[in-house]
Amino acid sequence: MKPDDLVDITSLTAAEALAAMHEGRTSAEDLVKGCLARIKADDDRVQAWIFLDEERALEQARNVDRVRREGHRMGPLHGLPVGIKDIIDTADMPTEDGTVLTAGRRPPYDAAVVERLRSAGAIILGKTVTTELATYSPGKTRNPVNPEHTPGGSSSGSAAAVAAHMVPLAIGTQTNGSVIRPAAYCGVFGYKPTFGLVSRHGILEQSRPLDQVGFFARTVEDLAIIADPMIGYDERDSATRHISRPNLREVALQEPPMPPIFAFTKTPNWGDAEEQTRQAFEEVAQALGEQAKPFTVPSIFNDAWQWHATVMEADLARNFHDLYERGRDQLSDSLRAQIERGRLVTAVDYNNAVSRIEATGLAFEEIFDRCDVIMTAATAGPAPHGLESTGSPSFCTLWTFTGMPAVTLPLLTAENGMPMGIQLVGRRGDDARLLRTARWMVNWVQELERSAS
Repeated sequence: MKPDDLVDITSLTAAEALAAMHEGRTSAEDLVKGCLARIKADDDRVQAWIFLDEERALEQARNVDRVRREGHRMGPLHGLPVGIKDIIDTADMPTEDGTVLTAGRRPPYDAAVVERLRSAGAIILGKTVTTELATYSPGKTRNPVNPEHTPGGSSSGSAAAVAAHMVPLAIGTQTNGSVIRPAAYCGVFGYKPTFGLVSRHGILEQSRPLDQVGFFARTVEDLAIIADPMIGYDERDSATRHISRPNLREVALQEPPMPPIFAFTKTPNWGDAEEQTRQAFEEVAQALGEQAKPFTVPSIFNDAWQWHATVMEADLARNFHDLYERGRDQLSDSLRAQIERGRLVTAVDYNNAVSRIEATGLAFEEIFDRCDVIMTAATAGPAPHGLESTGSPSFCTLWTFTGMPAVTLPLLTAENGMPMGIQLVGRRGDDARLLRTARWMVNWVQELERSAS
């Protein structure tokens, strides 16, 4: 292929690329070459990657192409390049966690999600930039839509790489808002599954009750494509369970049996949303008509943000203890402050906060008897101008705390042209219906736009 053709191939969605490879219209090698050409052309501007091994990526691609030519069974991610957040262990690449304190670290084994990616036929293209130890201090990545704006965090490189068409799929993690927020800021689809669906073995531990794996893509179908083979029990992660696979892609592509009902939810921090965000959601709810039911989170959950902070900061203090003791001067002010606050949390307060997780999640069960999903803001507004901050995760906190599945859809545009996300939240364990409803909403918005033009 010509260089221009290689770059053009990166406009394919994951589903389109799979079909093209299956039908012999392209190869994994050409797809990887296209991604590498796109990175070469644009990563000086975006800076989404911390490690790339071009030869290793091409070697992986040639191997999966040989498997296809020889007529062997192809995996569900056969030949698809994937970016991996740099807190997720890879045996053949460094994992440095976004801090100089672990620079050059080479883990001996793959994380569970990387094992499953390889088994599914995916190509590990490289490691994407994370913020410092996946917390709030920014890395080098810029927002591809406008490099003067933050890409969000902590999975900043993964979101930016997908948004810039450098890779069709990427993996990140979320302990507060680290998947949904950067996806919304960069204008891509982000999905955080139900807590415990995906193993976290081999991933930097921040907070065991809160850490969750998430995915980035450019369509809802693509989110389902990468998530499906990642789901399952892993004896190395006690949060996972023996459950039947939900067949996310199959269900997501179905039409809902009835028009879905959305619980339009104003969380207790709704006043923190920018005026344009509040107005946009009012307009969406109005356009949905009877399909949008107003729902206000009861004030008894106002403390959920503090419960989350108690758990997360105490766990940061424990899990980052050694790094703090040997290199506190090389940590950011914000991370030192979190660790130092965490050191003051009492066992009683920590256990009380953890005990609220299950109860808070159960309190939302009633709404799902009447509605398919919760609809709310993904962020307070579009990505803030400047690179000193990754923005506030507060519109994700409640759903991360409860372990409920969430997806953000890049369906809104701010006054300055930056993307904004619509966040949909589902019942725990009902991820397939969440993605099916998300795809319905994307089609509904597209139909509205066609009717208006």
